[in-house]
Amino acid sequence: MQVAHKPAVLCLACSILLGTFLLGCEPSQHEPQASRAVDPSLCNFKSGPCAQSVADVEIQLTITPWQTPSERPLQLSIQTSQPLSNIKVKVQGRDMFMGVIPVKLTQIDENNHKGTLIYGSCSSNYMVWSAVVSYELDGIEHFTNFDFLADNPG
Repeated sequence: MQVAHKPAVLCLACSILLGTFLLGCEPSQHEPQASRAVDPSLCNFKSGPCAQSVADVEIQLTITPWQTPSERPLQLSIQTSQPLSNIKVKVQGRDMFMGVIPVKLTQIDENNHKGTLIYGSCSSNYMVWSAVVSYELDGIEHFTNFDFLADNPG
């Protein structure tokens, strides 16, 4: 008799888990989309590279196309002010968990790296992603974040 109940319980558990995942990227408040202004602290790739300085190293991130559309291949470029070792990039949701997406980088020259990125869409119409860049300098690991809006209207 218990065998017949296990598939039903498993189905219910999967439904709850799927529902929770799908609701995870819903807006936390029911406010009209028109009242939401784009955060000016976010990277705006239409204006050019986004820059951060950590440990006297300037790192510039560029993503094309600049609108950073969801579910489409994006070209990510990292340019550094000096040669660094063990550069890594991962992309993750800033305000909600959408998974962690590692970006495989190819070294172009000692200060330039490129990679391709694809991330999913969110039904809230306002999804901020964070590109976490890590690197080693003199044997010490450093990190910096570049936050940007997916599906940027401009």
